[in-house]
Amino acid sequence: MRIYFDNAATTAIDPEVFEEMTRVMRDYYGNPSSIHAHGREVRTLIEKARKTVAHLLNVSPSEIFFTSGGTEADNMAIRMGLESYGINHAISSPIEHHAVLHTLEELERSKGLKYSLLDVDSKGNINLEQLEELLQNSPRTLVSLMHANNEIGTLLDIERVSEICQKYDALFHCDTVQTMGHYKYDLTKLHVDFVTCAAHKLHGPKGVGFIYINHNIKIKPLLFGGAQERNMRGGTENVYGIVGLAKALELAYNEIEDHQRYIQSLKTYMIQQINEHIPDCTFNGEIEPEKSLYTVLNVCFPEMDMADMLLFNLDIAGISASGGSACSSGTNIGSHVLTAIGGHPDRPSVRFSFSKYNTKEEVDIVVSKIKEIFLHEVLR
Repeated sequence: MRIYFDNAATTAIDPEVFEEMTRVMRDYYGNPSSIHAHGREVRTLIEKARKTVAHLLNVSPSEIFFTSGGTEADNMAIRMGLESYGINHAISSPIEHHAVLHTLEELERSKGLKYSLLDVDSKGNINLEQLEELLQNSPRTLVSLMHANNEIGTLLDIERVSEICQKYDALFHCDTVQTMGHYKYDLTKLHVDFVTCAAHKLHGPKGVGFIYINHNIKIKPLLFGGAQERNMRGGTENVYGIVGLAKALELAYNEIEDHQRYIQSLKTYMIQQINEHIPDCTFNGEIEPEKSLYTVLNVCFPEMDMADMLLFNLDIAGISASGGSACSSGTNIGSHVLTAIGGHPDRPSVRFSFSKYNTKEEVDIVVSKIKEIFLHEVLR
């Protein structure tokens, strides 16, 4: 039996989502851009899915655009937000996903974009005073900050960032790929211009996501082609993926409080078991429930000779997780997130990420296996 603790990378598809998608694949094969009956019935499925997503976020269906996933959605928000408004300065942080950081780096090379990276503390908290200072000097800019860090789970005070951006007339893009479906959003009460989502992080299919674009924002398309997505994204729609996304988000919202309590209990239990059975461990990022994404726990283990083999040994033991270490200057690539928060380059870190399908029994097995690995290391 394998244990899957890498849900921040991707989640298992929900059986109800799978059933809905296969029904669409089997019975609805028309091109949604065709005007005949076969096309119209498929177009109806897409618009029904759009209305479902919009209803859950309390926005207009006209503000939801389907994409191939979070990376495309992030690129669309950043590239076209900057270009459409003639903005030449962006603000982000060094712990953002590479879909954001690499996009900013490329725009710096190709377009001469100037961007600022905010300071972060040892837990991955963003310096919001610095954000306000930067916006005082450059008020009309684009701010791109994720709601929860994908490696360490630290949550952003999204309401506070929203207030600061509104105060200085800045565009605010929030990458919610890790949090969509895990927290409820009412986007009419939150001043945010762009929100991005990937379905496979919430028990939906891979290769589909969406971007929310506030109705007050008018941007150019990133992808040109046909008139799909109201002329905002060329290309035939991934119909069964879109249907699966909407179903997955609907299921997540229906069960969200129960899942929060259950998954947080798994995380809390694993923290307790690690503290009890594996000495000298610390945790990367915030771990207090109100400050941390409840699906993610990043553990920094004691220094060991074969640190780079820890994940491999876990894999051999039947445990799927992810991780790495902070960059050691000139010797490895490492994790840019752990480096930014001052992580120890000689200590291995592992991200364990949970879902509704995990159990306390699995936590016990994982902690026991890790204990065996470190005991073997000591006896070598």
